[in-house]
Amino acid sequence: MSAGERRINGHLLARLIGASVNERPYYIAVGRAISGLVLDGRIPTHTRLPAERELATALRVSRNTVTAAYTWLRENGFLDSRKGAGSWTVLPDTGPGRSAPLVPNAEHIDLGVAAPLAAEGLREAARLAADQLTAHMGGLGYALYGLPELRHAIARRYVERGLPTTPEQIFVTNGAQQAVALLMEMLAEPGDTVLMESPTYPHALAAARHRGARLRTVGIPPEGWDMDSVADSFRQWKPALAYLIPDFQNPTGALMDDDERKAVVSEARRAGASVVVDESVAELAIDSGDQPAPLAVHDRDSRVFTVGSAAKLLWGGLRIGWVRASPPMVAELMTTRQRFDLASPVLEQLMVTHLLSDVLRIRAERSRELCRNRDAIARALRDRLPDWRFTRPSGGLVLWAALPQPIATALGETSHRHGVHPAPGPVFGAGGGTLEHYVRLAYTQSPEVLADAVRRLAEAYAETVAKPAPTPRDLYV
Repeated sequence: MSAGERRINGHLLARLIGASVNERPYYIAVGRAISGLVLDGRIPTHTRLPAERELATALRVSRNTVTAAYTWLRENGFLDSRKGAGSWTVLPDTGPGRSAPLVPNAEHIDLGVAAPLAAEGLREAARLAADQLTAHMGGLGYALYGLPELRHAIARRYVERGLPTTPEQIFVTNGAQQAVALLMEMLAEPGDTVLMESPTYPHALAAARHRGARLRTVGIPPEGWDMDSVADSFRQWKPALAYLIPDFQNPTGALMDDDERKAVVSEARRAGASVVVDESVAELAIDSGDQPAPLAVHDRDSRVFTVGSAAKLLWGGLRIGWVRASPPMVAELMTTRQRFDLASPVLEQLMVTHLLSDVLRIRAERSRELCRNRDAIARALRDRLPDWRFTRPSGGLVLWAALPQPIATALGETSHRHGVHPAPGPVFGAGGGTLEHYVRLAYTQSPEVLADAVRRLAEAYAETVAKPAPTPRDLYV
């Protein structure tokens, strides 16, 4: 990424800094506010900051104050400058780290992996699918677009959610992760700009990088999308592709409302961008209230590609996902897939078909279960870690907690010694070192286990604050 290609104007930066900055001297408050925005991923690295005079005007302070703030940022490793080229955001050099597989950890209470236990009825669905398998054994077993009965079931569910859909618009994959990877392969060429949220799902970041895309990010604060920033990102970068998680965003848990969804599609149309919408947890609403219609409701020219998954609603072991797209794009997806594999397993597709016929019951049971678990972990965090901040998500599988200090990676390492496995914030950022103020905590286990996990986490946090551990360690799904 070339330094300073992305820009942020003085008005937007002043709004992000906010009126809450009241520390004195004021230049340090401004410097710390900007460094916090960089660490949280709301201002990506390599973003050119506005000229001193422009920001001073927007903040209604003297130019000397902004000059001093920029100097503080440079001295603390958050700003790089070159005469005649301006100043752009960077991260302090924290030395070499090491990466580890993004996998579950069976030896600890695992708060890092957002995967539910099997839904009630899965055993019966497996029995019915096995009985039905005989009818498919006379053929080769390759349903290149997915089994017709499953495509009908998925299309029917979209119709029930307010999005007219035909079976010919459904393409079945081996999980949502394969769906995202195939769409990156099909819609983006190496060197194309791909717009992504920060924080976001780490495996989607990996798929974009593997494709050779030029990543550009828009920061997502815990309270949800800043639509001015989203619009600015589409207009400035003109991405070929945007990857978004509007339903209980992973990891923040934010839910995009109908007006915001309509605005996203409008900006994508103006920029000529395709939009990959990850709806993996869209069926996991917890709180009552009207759920926004799928983002593709606002699509008029087939630029929105919707990804769905059986794993998050039904069971992590059911590796069945899908893409909703126009029939011509479904045909192109099938052709793209042939370079990697041929089709999804028949037995698992039959199981998902049976379970989707009972989806309303399963959704209701999941909602009750997740409500109980979410409230239990929130209660435990308030009791044992009262200085951690979080917004209770209205759905999904995870809680995004803000720490008072930027020690998430160190806390993750220390937590392993206490037998608990959280997901440090930097795992979900496009740039190493950002999001150190955050951890993601999955609440897919029982209230008793979650209470014990938070107790261990509190012990690890106290140890980390007293003596931070330096070695990074990652995970996660």
